[in-house]
Amino acid sequence: MSLIPVTILTGFLGSGKTTLLKRLLSEAHGQKIAVIENEFGEENIDNEILVTETKEQIVQMSNGCICCTIREDLRETLQLLAAKKRKGLLDFERIVIETTGVADPGPVAQTFFMDEEIAETYLIDSIITLVDAKHAPQQLNDRQEARRQVGFADQIFLSKTDLVSKEETDALIHRLKHMNPRAPMKAVHFGEVPLKEVLDLRGFNLNAKLDIDPDFLKEEEAHDHGHDHHDHDHAHGESCDHPSHKNEDGGHGGHGHHHAHDDDVKSFVYRSDRPFDPAKLEDFLGAIVNIYGPRMLRYKGVLNMKGTERKVIFQGVHQLMGSDLGPQWAEGEVRTSKMVFIGIDLPKDIFLQGLEQSLV
Repeated sequence: MSLIPVTILTGFLGSGKTTLLKRLLSEAHGQKIAVIENEFGEENIDNEILVTETKEQIVQMSNGCICCTIREDLRETLQLLAAKKRKGLLDFERIVIETTGVADPGPVAQTFFMDEEIAETYLIDSIITLVDAKHAPQQLNDRQEARRQVGFADQIFLSKTDLVSKEETDALIHRLKHMNPRAPMKAVHFGEVPLKEVLDLRGFNLNAKLDIDPDFLKEEEAHDHGHDHHDHDHAHGESCDHPSHKNEDGGHGGHGHHHAHDDDVKSFVYRSDRPFDPAKLEDFLGAIVNIYGPRMLRYKGVLNMKGTERKVIFQGVHQLMGSDLGPQWAEGEVRTSKMVFIGIDLPKDIFLQGLEQSLV
């Protein structure tokens, strides 16, 4: 049986997760979706469209979709759903997990790596983060969980961009790209996202593509000439340490595009045309994951490894790391290793130095 794709939907309170979810459930797309809600709140899925409520809180809906809550453990819920599907008691083709507005998606994602039974049944398709353009600047300043959700995303949807100016949207996108340069961003109107932009994104699995926002790369290169840009970020004084700055006009130094906020969730990219020594790299990555794992949100790379003609693809969430052989390097293709690390205050210099020392 092929693996059941799972979409993890996260985002701050009020960003429109429920709206998007209702749309997924009510749209006639002929797909049977099981929804796992992290908590059944008042304003979550309308009870009118729910048909039955059982002890296990699995709810069959009129259009064949299924809803269940996880007050219990996610793993148990997933195992129960898989067992019912095998026995023909429930019919669904995919799962959408809606996390609470304050949840860290990390443990949810890790469940799919850790548990063998789960890993044999399900495959994470992608983590989608909804960001409310109007309230995001404040939420990103004040709440680390909001910043973490951005760091985790494979795809970011910006809602409510019609309520803010184009400059504010651009500044927000700029800020988000520094936190997560690998997630494509899209402004969406409530509940009008085409489903093909939500399901089957293949953003999470080990594929041979590592899309890093090209503007981010250009900016990184501009910074790499001669000075490390983290040093002068605080020139405008440490007033930057959230909670939200009092003056709403972006008061300090209003230097347009350059980080007015030195967020703790940051990303950096490592590239090299020299091959990696597999043993050295494994030792180094093992060591940093041991030390910094809890602060490493997402990391991914497509690597040129000594001893194989194929690309090596690796990625991880927190302490869990996986790697796989990808396609062969094409004739004449430059064998560049590219890695992106997204985390909370990761020591960039230690990482870059260690990677440099893991080359052949």
